[in-house]
Amino acid sequence: MGNKKNQFVIVGLGRFGSSLGRELVGLGHEVLGIDKDEEAVQEMSGELTFAVSADCTDEEALRSLGVRNFDCGVVAIGDDIQASILTTILLKDLGVKKVVAKAMTELHGRVLEKIGVDRVVYPERDMGIRVAHQLVSPNLLDYIELSKEYTIAELAVPKCLNGKSLHDLNPRAKFGCSIVAINKPGGIIIAPTAADVLTERDVMVIIGTNDQIEHFEATVIK
Repeated sequence: MGNKKNQFVIVGLGRFGSSLGRELVGLGHEVLGIDKDEEAVQEMSGELTFAVSADCTDEEALRSLGVRNFDCGVVAIGDDIQASILTTILLKDLGVKKVVAKAMTELHGRVLEKIGVDRVVYPERDMGIRVAHQLVSPNLLDYIELSKEYTIAELAVPKCLNGKSLHDLNPRAKFGCSIVAINKPGGIIIAPTAADVLTERDVMVIIGTNDQIEHFEATVIK
């Protein structure tokens, strides 16, 4: 989701890193995959924009790959907490704009937060596909694919929609998708009516096809 083409670097091409990379490429973004395992790199070389074998804890190796030019770095290392933390620090030091890291335990997640990671992901809870959609769409808080066709998405209400009613938006007629709930600071409104008004801190729960939700987001959320 989101129209802008972004560049992602994913360090660690295990199950989570691979599924995340594939989905980001499918969404039209450029992905550099890095793994020290030559076999993992070979396996993904045809699926990602670039895939290279390198030691991700080696600052010079990461610098020579130009990682600082990427919009977002994802540390998806699966089995080595020390390597995960070192790589995260290096990506931050090298100036990657946004760093997301996979945590294997709650403690690991707390350490990642302390070293300034923008977002910690727990893969058992957050599948690579869902995270891919969240990374490329800043207003998208959650994304659940109900079927090949239908998706439920949570979108944060931006400033431009503050004070607008559902009648003003009319998403069903204009985009084919429906706002099925509005989560407000004071509680959730299920099956809101046309008269319900959005405010900036609300969260819209939308159901529709990927294309409908993407169109709604691209057109309405500026």
